[in-house]
Amino acid sequence: MLLEVALERYMQFLRFDRNASVHTVRAYAQDLSHWVSHLKCQQSIESLQDLSQGLDPLQLRNYLSGLCDTHERSSLCRRLSAIRAFLKYLRNQEWIQKDLGILVPSLKAKKRLPRFLRIEEALDLIQAPDLSTYLGRRDRALFEVLYGTGIRVGELVQLNLEHLQLQEKWIRVFGKGAKERMVPFGSPAQEALNLYLQDRQSDLPTDPLFTNFLGTRLSARSVGRILNKHLVRLASAKSLSPHGLRHSFATHLLAAGIDLRTLQEMLGHACLSSTQRYTHVDLGGLMDDYRDSHPLSRVK
Repeated sequence: MLLEVALERYMQFLRFDRNASVHTVRAYAQDLSHWVSHLKCQQSIESLQDLSQGLDPLQLRNYLSGLCDTHERSSLCRRLSAIRAFLKYLRNQEWIQKDLGILVPSLKAKKRLPRFLRIEEALDLIQAPDLSTYLGRRDRALFEVLYGTGIRVGELVQLNLEHLQLQEKWIRVFGKGAKERMVPFGSPAQEALNLYLQDRQSDLPTDPLFTNFLGTRLSARSVGRILNKHLVRLASAKSLSPHGLRHSFATHLLAAGIDLRTLQEMLGHACLSSTQRYTHVDLGGLMDDYRDSHPLSRVK
């Protein structure tokens, strides 16, 4: 079997069996296509038989080291992860005899603390939209939901009206791998949603919860533009992605004493280690407050 054919079957496996997101499938397809092209051009490996006979861990290490000058370490980690997953799939299908990916050590990625807003900055952002306009009411509701629930922006833009239990203060969210979870929200988000939805009483349950000025579903990129439009108007203006509101949600809850397991469930993390990084964010915020407040911290 040709490598291109095996790669296409793996992409179908990701889409239909693993329910991987569109972004994950696109990223894996790009990374693996580059590696397959390298195997054909540099090592004359074109089929699975060639791969079983001609690939060894040293060649895979050399391939990754050759990308160090042009790729960030995070990109190399993702590429190695994609190659490992592909080789594991081929081994599970018994199309190759050995899974050589497990013999290549993982790369140590730089640990970057998530960017987030302080509590007063988050409140300023939420209050920034003009409630006298329809789009202002939409933006207020959008920020209240993002900051009040901690859901991903990709989950937000997929919400329909039927996913919202407004009186009970719950949202039904479909996360990574089409995993469903129920996420609560507070009275501020409830009030903002009530105000926003007053203009949309004739909508169907299957209509999107958040729409643009044309009445169609908002995209994740549009949410980013909306966020930055309001951020630049604030005195404490800073660059932040919509994911930063999710980080703010998690950091503020953790600082208030929420249990890690509860936070993991609300965020939809599969592994507790993904949630634990916010303990480092909390300590980082504590150090920032110290540097900003203590007089001796500014003495050089």
